[in-house]
Amino acid sequence: MSTNGQRVGTSALAQPLTRPSGGRVAAYLGLFLLGAVVGVAGALVQPGWFPGGLLLALAGAAGLFLGGARATESRAGAVAPAAGWMVAVVLLTASRPEGDFLFGAGVVSYLFLLGGMAVAVMCATLGQGRQSGATSARLAK
Repeated sequence: MSTNGQRVGTSALAQPLTRPSGGRVAAYLGLFLLGAVVGVAGALVQPGWFPGGLLLALAGAAGLFLGGARATESRAGAVAPAAGWMVAVVLLTASRPEGDFLFGAGVVSYLFLLGGMAVAVMCATLGQGRQSGATSARLAK
């Protein structure tokens, strides 16, 4: 066994599930809410200045997703704000009975939606997953 409770030489997928601590759950909930705020802010900024607003909105989302993964040292730290971002953006795309909506049916809106999803997937993939107890990449010395 290693110092973090994992058996040396076994895959992280073969390890038993552990319950997250209360602080970690609070961090994920905070990241979820922060993701929703960044989604609303990005939805308001992206149509303002065509290339700059879109790039600013996507860069803000990428910073939050990757920062959440690095702060919690897990991929779930990127998934939590991405889920909040997605919920906020999807709710903003729905039109109301009065006919009001926030997103127009333009190329920039679709780039924001698809680009944000792609950024979320990339940041969750790049997020730090569980590391094995090995100290080096070489198998034999």
